[in-house]
Amino acid sequence: MIGWERRVLLKHYLEQGFSQTEIAEKLGINRRSIYRWIKSGQLDRDLDAEAVRYKPRPPVPHKLDPFKPIIRSRLEEYPALSAVRLFEEVRAAGYTGSYTRVKDYVREVRPRPPQEPLIRFETPPGRQAQVDFAHFRLPWGRRYALLVVLGYSRLLWLRFYPRQDMRTLFEGLEAAFRFFGGVPQEIVFDQMRSVVVRDLRGEDGRLIENAEFLRFAHHWGFRPRVCRPYRAKTKGKVERPIGYVRQSFVYGRSFAGDADLNAQAERWLATVANVRVHRTTGERPIDRFERVERSRLAPVALRAYRSLVLPLKPRKKPSRSFDVSVPRIEVERRPLATYAHVAGGAQ
Repeated sequence: MIGWERRVLLKHYLEQGFSQTEIAEKLGINRRSIYRWIKSGQLDRDLDAEAVRYKPRPPVPHKLDPFKPIIRSRLEEYPALSAVRLFEEVRAAGYTGSYTRVKDYVREVRPRPPQEPLIRFETPPGRQAQVDFAHFRLPWGRRYALLVVLGYSRLLWLRFYPRQDMRTLFEGLEAAFRFFGGVPQEIVFDQMRSVVVRDLRGEDGRLIENAEFLRFAHHWGFRPRVCRPYRAKTKGKVERPIGYVRQSFVYGRSFAGDADLNAQAERWLATVANVRVHRTTGERPIDRFERVERSRLAPVALRAYRSLVLPLKPRKKPSRSFDVSVPRIEVERRPLATYAHVAGGAQ
């Protein structure tokens, strides 16, 4: 009985025209065995029936091998260490290979934190809105987009501002309430300084909210809620639209200035964002809002909030342009010596 590899070689030599005597000498097999295998047809049957078997490749030694235990032990103690940092450490220990090899190995062995199960949290109509800022670099400077999303219908409001401060937040929320035609029961914010003074909930303490913002919320009749730090999934309904605004609205468009930017944003909300079929709800936000949510919102306050803390807006400087209908008075200017001569002559 000869092995499978010898049988493959036997068939190969036969196809090349070698005699049975020559093949027997090459493979160290009795010539009668070769004759018997060929005559019975067993050679072809065995080769067709038996699957090809490949031996595993022997491991190739790499320069990084002696330093892999260092990388593993460091990652076990500090799982967030970067590949750049680990490359510097193993190089200091004598590693002379490339950074790419270290980066690939770190990606392979880095401990992965356990993933929290994603539980989709849906709110009833009129219950909740979510708010967030996003910054954009435009040709004339940085601008901050304020986004407000109604939790049930996913109806979106958006406007760009030159600053991200409390006055902007107040003006933006009031504009969003007028856009929606009502006020939700609660609004979810992240750790904005305009909303939160200090968050001690992670230390068994309490949330200290901005007193001026609480007066604003009381005036408009909503309850503020603040996410815990690093819990972006709590505001998923507004975090995802930020990427949507970047890709669908800002990317690839040109704007003449702030007025044009916000005018285009209004048209985009009306013709694209709020009339598309939402992936989660399966409905257009405007349809879901008009059918159910609009009637569940609290009425808009009769007047805007008047802050006793924020300073009044500075008045715009008067224009330096002149009215051509008013004649201009030309003043003749002369050297001081001329005025001294005239004064001396007057005496």
